[in-house]
Amino acid sequence: MLRSFGYAFEGVSSLFGYENNARFHLLAAIGVLFAGIGFDIDSNEWALIVLAIGGVWAAEAFNTALEKLCDLVSLGVHPQIKAIKDLAAAGVLIMAGVAVVIGVLIFGEKIMRLLLNPM
Repeated sequence: MLRSFGYAFEGVSSLFGYENNARFHLLAAIGVLFAGIGFDIDSNEWALIVLAIGGVWAAEAFNTALEKLCDLVSLGVHPQIKAIKDLAAAGVLIMAGVAVVIGVLIFGEKIMRLLLNPM
């Protein structure tokens, strides 16, 4: 069982170590975490933020795994491989879009209040 955790941590390390999109999502998550601290969001808002961040990272991990598997299976251009890769990328895009909507719902009003009523 411990060995399984080791493999999973190797996967996380590989994801953020080698995948540019995952690194972008990591930087975005750090920014959102700082914003959450700065705006002192409540526990329900934190729960939604954590779920959104985790969902994007999980989608990115699945997308990366499918892309690597596709590259192993077919070195050339194949319409089915393209469709698989496009669908996996769509999953990341959908989850990232949901995360943006959650961010707007949580931070939008707070940011507008700050802009309209500067201290």
